[in-house]
Amino acid sequence: MSLRTRPLPGAVALIAAGLLLAGCAGGTDNAATATATGAEAKAAGAGTIRSAPRPQTIQAKEIPALGPKTRAQIAAATTQAVVVTGDVSDSNQATAMLYERDPVRGWQSVSDPWPAHNGLRGWTDDHRQGDRRSPIGVYGLTDAGGRLPDPGTKLPYDRGPAFTARGTGFEGEPLAGSFDYVVAINYNRKPGTTPLDWTRPLGAGKGGGIWIHVDHAGPTQGCVSLPKGRMKELLRWLDPAKRPVVVMGDVTALGR
Repeated sequence: MSLRTRPLPGAVALIAAGLLLAGCAGGTDNAATATATGAEAKAAGAGTIRSAPRPQTIQAKEIPALGPKTRAQIAAATTQAVVVTGDVSDSNQATAMLYERDPVRGWQSVSDPWPAHNGLRGWTDDHRQGDRRSPIGVYGLTDAGGRLPDPGTKLPYDRGPAFTARGTGFEGEPLAGSFDYVVAINYNRKPGTTPLDWTRPLGAGKGGGIWIHVDHAGPTQGCVSLPKGRMKELLRWLDPAKRPVVVMGDVTALGR
């Protein structure tokens, strides 16, 4: 995972202007032809002052494919975003990318696309308990945990045997290890508590327990899952001082 930087257009313009002001012509052995007389210089208009290049405005970048309604849900204080996108509303396969917001250049991707899974039946903007769809929206990421030791996250990390996953998934795949690392998605939960806290501010009917967790090679009940190595990277990258969020949904919904 690495920041991607590009030379600023303004810097290129200043370098080019500097070359014009300094001149690129070679010297001459004939002093008589290299030096104009005062009269010749006056006649040629010597001493003309060239205007300094105008400073260029850098357009701050937005996260690709997010529409104005979705962007408006990302607080100004947020400078980290995990963007999870599905191609269509009923797809349970998605792509995740990490973004950071630079105060001048705007949002910059800081990861390659990561494969992800979401709810078996895709996405919804009205999630309900047991609908097997993942909620669309922008949600805070404040709390983490898992069965395995903290891999080095800055988020509060709750470790314990309660994160043991059992049974099989929708495609017969074993669920063991799915909760080795989790990040709670702040959908219908109380931020600042363990991911295991079952408080449901919107009521039990609106579901909950939506996490980012280790992928088990199949669709989820409503969570987002990432390969185990990516989960460790994510946990180490997330910084509560940067008010991280997850932006999640299908392309059409997020483009609004």
